[in-house]
Amino acid sequence: MPLNWTIHSQRALFIATAEGLVDRADADRMIDVLVEAKILGYRKLFDGTAGDTKMGAADLLALGVRMRELHAAGPMGPLAVVVPEDKYVLLSRVLGMLAAARRPMRIFNDRRKALQWLESHAVRASVPGPAAIPDGTASRSDEGDDRSGEGPSPS
Repeated sequence: MPLNWTIHSQRALFIATAEGLVDRADADRMIDVLVEAKILGYRKLFDGTAGDTKMGAADLLALGVRMRELHAAGPMGPLAVVVPEDKYVLLSRVLGMLAAARRPMRIFNDRRKALQWLESHAVRASVPGPAAIPDGTASRSDEGDDRSGEGPSPS
């Protein structure tokens, strides 16, 4: 289970956590969920601090291109990416492509700070949709309350 995620529909929040070796199929599956659930406009936290990958530049570039193509599908929600400093260089191309979307995006090395940023008034107000998320719906927990999923178990 290299990628686990939780969709918090009442909070308009998607949290993905990498644990172990993540490959391109895992990342594609997570993107498929975002598209199929029609939650590209949700706030997103991707925590890669416990994950790793052996994907090469070609796979990372292909993922970046795929995500960039999704920008044409509609408004993209804010994105907080949590990565250890030693992984930043590896992900810089993909993160650069993600930054092209018209949405708030920040990179962190602390999950707690990333969640605080995603819960800030300015970020919550930027979530696309009929109305911004009211401040009163924030929860201090990042545990799932709606739907959860995970990538495949390694074979």
